[in-house]
Amino acid sequence: MQPADSIICLKGLEKSYDLGGEATVRALRGVNLTVEPGSYVAIMGPSGSGKSTMLNLIGCLDRPTAGQYFLGGLDVSRMPDDQLSEARGGRIGFIFQSYNLIAQLTVLENIQVPLLYQGKDLLAHRERCIKLAETVGLGNRLNHRPNQLSGGQQQRVAIARSLVNDPILILADEPTGNLDSRTGEEVLELIDKLVAQGKTIVLVTHDERIALRAHRVIHMRDGQIEREVVNEHKRSQTALVA
Repeated sequence: MQPADSIICLKGLEKSYDLGGEATVRALRGVNLTVEPGSYVAIMGPSGSGKSTMLNLIGCLDRPTAGQYFLGGLDVSRMPDDQLSEARGGRIGFIFQSYNLIAQLTVLENIQVPLLYQGKDLLAHRERCIKLAETVGLGNRLNHRPNQLSGGQQQRVAIARSLVNDPILILADEPTGNLDSRTGEEVLELIDKLVAQGKTIVLVTHDERIALRAHRVIHMRDGQIEREVVNEHKRSQTALVA
């Protein structure tokens, strides 16, 4: 059983890739991790450490070879594809390094994309989408397309899009990797505000300075959690803001 109040509970999670013949890569080796609601967790590690594999599994973009994964109390480890897709779309918001916006769509339409995948009425949620655009500072850019926006503005659209289905978990994969320092700081401050509002965020980064903004920093190596650093001061600051 998983802890009743956890958003993420990984139990002995393993992931192997068969490269053909007798070659097998063990990308994850029995990972155990629990993330409580309202937590801000950063995952770090060198190339090949397993951090991207773990993010893909947590995001229900891939399946574990062995072990269990509970997402908000739901065991998604062995779900059929259609149920896994539904859990991913309804419970998880994604923020990618490359934004992953659709070039032909406007800001408002890009924010609405997850609603389309969930079969929801766009008109009924239009005001919520506009409000999300305003929240990230793009209320005056609703009809602009991605090529009319700066990198920072595109990432703000991606953040608004990640919130549209009111997910229980937001995953951010190097969210400032394509941004300059000042714009990256603005995006990180926006993520800090989401945490202060009670959102649960797991972020992958190679930057120690970014990781130190989180409540917990998970260091990975060779497919395992090598060590964890808990930032009690940061957790206390978040509690005071909230």
